[in-house]
Amino acid sequence: MRVLTHLRLSAAAVAAGLMLLPATVSAQAVKVGLGDVLSAETLAFVIGLERAKERGVAYDLTAFSKEELAIQAVINGQADIGVGTPYSVMQKTKAPLRAVFQMSRLVFFPVADKSYKSWKDLDGQPFVFHARGSGTEAIGDIIAKRNGIKFGQRSYVPGSENRVIAMINGQIKATIVDLANKNLLMSRAPDRFHVLPSVDVPASDELVFVRADWLQANRAKVDIVVEEMLRFWQEMAKDPTIVDAERKKRNLMADLPKQVLDGITPFYQMAIKEGVYDRRGGGQDAAKVDFEFYVEAGQMQGPVESIKAEDYWDFGPLDAARKKLGS
Repeated sequence: MRVLTHLRLSAAAVAAGLMLLPATVSAQAVKVGLGDVLSAETLAFVIGLERAKERGVAYDLTAFSKEELAIQAVINGQADIGVGTPYSVMQKTKAPLRAVFQMSRLVFFPVADKSYKSWKDLDGQPFVFHARGSGTEAIGDIIAKRNGIKFGQRSYVPGSENRVIAMINGQIKATIVDLANKNLLMSRAPDRFHVLPSVDVPASDELVFVRADWLQANRAKVDIVVEEMLRFWQEMAKDPTIVDAERKKRNLMADLPKQVLDGITPFYQMAIKEGVYDRRGGGQDAAKVDFEFYVEAGQMQGPVESIKAEDYWDFGPLDAARKKLGS
């Protein structure tokens, strides 16, 4: 059974690297740039946006084919709210971006063709990641450093499901995928692939971020969005079945096959159990873990003690939401 899926993009949208949802953009709506494929994994985020819309914060969502495009869109003012991991860009360019919520954490698994018996066998070999500068690449870089190896050619294919399909089809031999797709791959071809040792850290995979100047001018809207995200993350932690219930209530992803929709609840049950979604939404402690992780991965420059959290996060909206919701 396929647990994750994403909507098909038109040829023109793929060429442009994005998909607009809906096609007509409202001037009053908050423009949201998603640096990932639209999938069951990001469904909870969309439900949070829907709840915020019910409180007066209309939105238009653009699903970009590359995380870098979503980050650049926020920097350039083409999007107001972004989803991705912009730490490296923020540090290198001094881009005035600020994280306001942790959407998901890095619970990923390196998978490889059984011809690679250990990490040593992957020295100089091709490796495929989600995106340049992504959490999957950070995991790979840390593992490579710890094992004293260097990867050969690096390729980037967004979406764990897409990478799993490519592995099954023999197009790639080693990559890093999420929990659901690791299970899918091992159920489909356990004789061909195996899971290699990974790193065990709860660092951020996807952050909700904004430009600092836009945040100051639209703090009330951001407060509502973050509050609804935190509220839903808390509800998911208590009952993962609420995700599909909310999807049905709002008729989201209704055009997808039944077997895909049937996989939503199992995915969230697994994801909650494994800690993919933090019911506290990130914050100070999460930022510290992120800095340690991304410095070790080489995506940020240390020492960690010199990195100021307030240069990368604005904790105001999350602190306000926690106080209101009693978290």
